[in-house]
Amino acid sequence: MPKKTVANLTEADLAGKRVLVRVDFNVPMDKATGAISDDTRIRAALPTIEDLIKKGAKVILCSHMGRPDGQVKENLRLTPVAKRLSELLGQEVVMCPDCIGEGVTAAISQMSNGQVALLENLRFHGEEEANDPDFAKKLAANADLYVNDAFGTAHRAHASTEGVTHYLSPSVAGYLIEKELNYLQAAIETPQRPLAAIIGGSKVSSKIGVIETLLEKCDKLLIGGGMIFTFYKARGLSVGKSLVEEDKLELAKSLEAKAKEKGVEFLLPTDVVLADQFDKDANSQIVKVENIPDGWMGLDIGPESVKVFQEALSSCKSVLWNGPMGVFEFDKFAAGTDAIAHTLADLTATGTTTIIGGGDSVAAVEKVGVAEKMSHISTGGGASLELLEGKVLPGIAALDEA
Repeated sequence: MPKKTVANLTEADLAGKRVLVRVDFNVPMDKATGAISDDTRIRAALPTIEDLIKKGAKVILCSHMGRPDGQVKENLRLTPVAKRLSELLGQEVVMCPDCIGEGVTAAISQMSNGQVALLENLRFHGEEEANDPDFAKKLAANADLYVNDAFGTAHRAHASTEGVTHYLSPSVAGYLIEKELNYLQAAIETPQRPLAAIIGGSKVSSKIGVIETLLEKCDKLLIGGGMIFTFYKARGLSVGKSLVEEDKLELAKSLEAKAKEKGVEFLLPTDVVLADQFDKDANSQIVKVENIPDGWMGLDIGPESVKVFQEALSSCKSVLWNGPMGVFEFDKFAAGTDAIAHTLADLTATGTTTIIGGGDSVAAVEKVGVAEKMSHISTGGGASLELLEGKVLPGIAALDEA
C-alpha cells in the first residue's frame, strides 16, 4: 500500500514541531581507531534530515548501533556519528545523554527550529527490541510526529519502528524508505521485461522464499554462490567437499521443476573454481560441474559460466541481484562476483534498471567500485529480501496510508 511520506508534509505542518526520525546509523567502525569506516548509511539519511531542517522542524534522530543487548557499551555510543553528521550538515548536531529520560527532555526543550539532535543508542535499552509499549511511549513523549527512514530495520517490530506509531501522528516514511519501496516493489510488480534475478549466497534455505516468489515474477533466474552445490547434488552430481544442505535436496529438485513449469529460464553455472581448502591462498582449479573431484570444494563460478550469465543478462531490461557468486572476500575466488558487478554496471549505462538487493551484494559492488553506476542499491539486506518475498514489513505497515 502507498504510504504517506515526508514529501506530503508542508512547512506549516512541520515548523516548530519536534519530529522523531528513526534512521539507520548502524555504521561500521574501525576497531583500532574508533572512527567510522563507511558513512554510506549516514549520507543516505541526509535528504530527509535536510528537508525537515528546511521546513523548520526540530529534528530528533534515533538509531541503534551493534548488538549491546540492553547494556551500555562505550564502544557502541553514537558520539562519532553525531560528529560525522555535523560535518555533513554543516551545523552542530546535539548529542543526547540517552534516548529517554529527563536529560533528553531537557536537551530537546532547548532546541530551536531547524536544529538537529541525536539520541543515544536505542539498544542500550532491552525494551527497544522487545517493542515494550512503555518504552515506546517514553521515546514518543519528546516528539509531535514521526518519520521512519530506517529501511534496514523495517522488517522488525521494535519500539522505535512500530511501537512509537501508536503515540505519534502523523507517522510517515522518509525519502530513503520511499525510494526503497518504489524500486523494490516496482521490480517485482511492474518491471520492464525481460526481468532477470541473480540469486547467490551460501544456502538455499535462506533464499527459499525469495526464489519461490521470483519464479512467479521473473523471466530468467540465475543461481550462483554456495547454494549451487545443493542443486547439483539433487541432480545426482558429485560435489566433493562443497557446501551442501542435505535436507534441501528435494526442495532444489522441486524449484527446478517449478521453473520449467512456469517457463522461467533457470541457469546454474556450467563450470566452477575449486579450492583444496577454505583459504585465501588455497590451491585452485577450474572444472566442469560434472567433473568435481573428491576432496575439493567450489568457491566461485567459472569463466565459462560468467559468459553464459552475461549472455542471458544482455537482453534484460530489469535485473535484481541478491547474493555473491562466490567467496568474494578472497581475491582468488572473487572473479565471478566481480564480473557480474561490472556486467550490471555496463547494462545500467544502456538503460537497464539494476537493483542490488542489500547484504553482501552491496559489499561486492562497493569493493569493485561500481556502486555509483547501479540504478538502486538497497540499504536493507533482510528487509529487502522479505519485501521481495511479499512479506509485510511491520515498520512500514505501521505508517499512515497515503
